Amino acid sequence: MVTDESSSQVRVQLATSQPEIALPENAGSVLVNTSFRRYALSNLVNIILENENPVPFDFLINGVFLRSSLDDYLTQHAISSETTLNIEYVKAAIPPIHVASFEHDDWVSSVDVLSSASPAQRWAKQEYVGAPGQEKILSASYDGLLRVWNMSSQVTATSPSAGNGGHVSSIKAAKFISSTHIASSSTDRTVRIWKYHETSDNLPAVISPQIELYGHEASVDAIAVHQPSSRLLSASADHSVCLWSTKKSDAPAAPEPSLPTNTTRAAKRRKVGPSVSTPQRGALSSLRSHSAPVSAVIFAPHDATVAYSTSWDHGLKTWDLPTSTPVDTRSTSHALLSLAALPHLNLLAAGTSARHITLIDPRTSATSIVAMTLRGHGNSVVSLATDPNSTYGLASGSHDGTCRVWDVRSTRTEKEGQVGQSMYSIGRESAGVASKASGDGMKVFGVIWDSLVGIVSAGEDKRVQINRGKNIGPPARS
Repeated sequence: MVTDESSSQVRVQLATSQPEIALPENAGSVLVNTSFRRYALSNLVNIILENENPVPFDFLINGVFLRSSLDDYLTQHAISSETTLNIEYVKAAIPPIHVASFEHDDWVSSVDVLSSASPAQRWAKQEYVGAPGQEKILSASYDGLLRVWNMSSQVTATSPSAGNGGHVSSIKAAKFISSTHIASSSTDRTVRIWKYHETSDNLPAVISPQIELYGHEASVDAIAVHQPSSRLLSASADHSVCLWSTKKSDAPAAPEPSLPTNTTRAAKRRKVGPSVSTPQRGALSSLRSHSAPVSAVIFAPHDATVAYSTSWDHGLKTWDLPTSTPVDTRSTSHALLSLAALPHLNLLAAGTSARHITLIDPRTSATSIVAMTLRGHGNSVVSLATDPNSTYGLASGSHDGTCRVWDVRSTRTEKEGQVGQSMYSIGRESAGVASKASGDGMKVFGVIWDSLVGIVSAGEDKRVQINRGKNIGPPARS
């Protein structure tokens, strides 16, 4: 490698974990100018690989993306230029581009995806019958309806109205339990299980009520499902988390005080139509320890007998579900509004009212509560989704009207130390160039990330929006 002799130089050893872009086995270390940044290093790798069509690369040193010159990195970390730097390179992420938008009549609060790669399908015993391009999008709206969409922006199924067994007010959360069942929760204080049936004769699919779950005393704002154990968790503004069975036969009777006053309580069933009735059931347990509305709840990634919840009381709690006991509480400085797990890093990501994302180590052996802070949003962070293709990636949805894509290895230095910085910001397509910094009229309420469909978000603009990129994260470890 020819370099300017008047410049400071450092020896680098380049390597990658991606076999298709690996250097020749006999490639040794290379002497380069310390003025080199990502672009120059990317050119160097392309030259060594003899790529006719240059490929953009990103570079990591000690597990952190290089966002400065090599000279700045050496100075910041007090490393001598006599040291050989081990640098990992990966294909650079391609910014997510807008793929499609699905328009609704009212605000869209929540989204989920059914594809061959989605959790609901991975849990299912049968193979996914849909071919590529036949994935389904589930949306929940403030108009009280669930909708299932195909990838051509067509509604293939809509849940019944309030008078026919549907929610009686705004739906706040919805999830595919499996390819044939859906769960939802609402400001009407209920959680509901639905049967989803696709026909084979080109007729519309059907969403029909299966179980109404009663036990909360206020809006139910978030749910989590675990199909293998037939369990569902809900988070409510009544300060509680409830654990439910998704099987009618396993669920206890609904508590009398929670049932609608306009029903015949003795029957514990509500007539939906002339020949249909919906069973009403109660919670397996109610978990009470938070002192403010519970904003989010998830099952522990590797143990469905453990749950985590976040609240406006600034706390993250760990629950032992068999005993309904809070076994640990991590207190932070701000209201926590959303939650996702980074299991391979033993971290939980919590979105806050203070516009940032806090990474928390929930293990009792952790010496500090906050492992890192991710900064970049301009308003509350109300939804989080883990990158299905990466150990390190997240997508976040905020009331500032954007989704952001994060890799926890992408950092910058501030007065408080290293903080995470987003890789990309995704605006609402409906906003155009007139998007307001505050997010007014464009707030994002929900986000999900599917490896096939992409980043799917829902918002105040009454739309579901799909964005898709490439190489956003390296493959997740098995």
